[in-house]
Amino acid sequence: MAEYRLEMRGVSKSFPGVKALDGINLNVRPGTVHALMGENGAGKSTLMKCLFGIYKMDEGEIYLDGEKMNILNPDDALHKGLAMVHQELQPIPARTIAENMYLGRYPTINIGPLKVIDHKTMNEEAARWLDNVKMPYDPKAKLGTLSIAQMQSVEIAKAVSMSAKVVILDEPTSSLTDNEVEALFRIIRDLRSRGVSMIYISHKMAEIREIADDITIMRDGTYVGTWEVKNISDDEIVRQMVGRELTNVYPPKEKTYTDDVVLEVKNLCSIHDRSFQNVSFKLRKGEIIGFGGLVGAQRTELMEAIFGMRHIKSGEVLMNGTPVHAARPRDAIKEGIGMITEDRRGTGILGCLSIADNVSISSLNNYLKFGPALDTGKIEELVKENVAKLSIKTPSSRTHIQSLSGGNQQKVIIARWLANNPDVLIMDEPTRGIDVGAKYEIYQIMIALAKQGKSIIMISSEMPELIGMSHRILVMCAGRLTGEVSGEEATQENIMSLATQFE
Repeated sequence: MAEYRLEMRGVSKSFPGVKALDGINLNVRPGTVHALMGENGAGKSTLMKCLFGIYKMDEGEIYLDGEKMNILNPDDALHKGLAMVHQELQPIPARTIAENMYLGRYPTINIGPLKVIDHKTMNEEAARWLDNVKMPYDPKAKLGTLSIAQMQSVEIAKAVSMSAKVVILDEPTSSLTDNEVEALFRIIRDLRSRGVSMIYISHKMAEIREIADDITIMRDGTYVGTWEVKNISDDEIVRQMVGRELTNVYPPKEKTYTDDVVLEVKNLCSIHDRSFQNVSFKLRKGEIIGFGGLVGAQRTELMEAIFGMRHIKSGEVLMNGTPVHAARPRDAIKEGIGMITEDRRGTGILGCLSIADNVSISSLNNYLKFGPALDTGKIEELVKENVAKLSIKTPSSRTHIQSLSGGNQQKVIIARWLANNPDVLIMDEPTRGIDVGAKYEIYQIMIALAKQGKSIIMISSEMPELIGMSHRILVMCAGRLTGEVSGEEATQENIMSLATQFE
């Protein structure tokens, strides 16, 4: 048997104006979990896309069990024993769970001269694999009926069902609850015991400590080094990732708020009985409120209703004491409300458009001249200013946003709302899938906005983030507001206690 299950030697990849990978090496041992870490834009996902045949590398070689491989495309990668769970999900919501799991490899039967999909076999096999990963969903259910976390679980079941030699997991726990993370880790341990190798991309240090055997660190498209996880400290990992010391996880918390109420929500009820009901709260000028709760608590649904993305049955939303009737997001934006959504690819970025288009899309009315014509010069100035302010790594403002890393895409979305200058900014999982250095930059932006008198609502599944950034934390469980904790008194224990107060 070869010493390494997978070897990538001297891999380089360039895009117009930027060298994304420069001579990267990656050696993964059989039956191990190999963590791949680095800041957003370091090239981790690009490297994996080269391995999986999504991108064609400019230079380099790939070996699987000592045999040189020429991987032509993702289908070729699957047949050669590679499977990948992508950071950004690309589901087909209108098709069933089973159809999504077996896309491109449907079992078939012959009926006369015709070859048709064997739905019975497909559904039975899908149910077996879903049960194998302890996610017993109905394989005949439409994928679109699931939450993002549940869709992520289906992707993991799909990868496991392929009996791959190497499974690539790109930020697999970014939308999972603690229980779902533990279920995933059970799957990973089982696969490892069967000799499967896994490449695990994550920014969560605790996960790396718990599940990984080896770690490779990348920085700015270059190879930094490889260590056994037990032989490198957390501080050293961060230093190697960012190339500098990072002493504070969160900026110092300051009293930036006044007593002036900017946003008030009164007894808001969803049209769906199982969603949020009778929720009331106030948001003060310059305040950062955190919303805690487990997956299914209906925090996102509540914020989407405030932003005009969902219909409400009853209740009121007031801005500066005046009722807001937001039947659609456009109405909320006019009232001074902005929202960074949880699903970056699905409802955040406009993937086929440029960075400039994505930054300016919500504030185009401010750049009209001579009737409907746009002042492209001013738009370009706006974009350059925000790209520089947020340290967005891009060769040009005309670059398509879909070519950026997940973290840089998130910064572009934040730049969009900075350009729009809302009074209230709702941030749903704003640091999901973002490295420690970029997280700190986003935290600094939030503090700066609060100092300017802007008010922020932050939904986060990371309790240390809620505690570190919020003046107050409101906790939801099963659609109800179950309690409030001040930032100074908040602990993970009292937040979790409120998050599990089921009726």
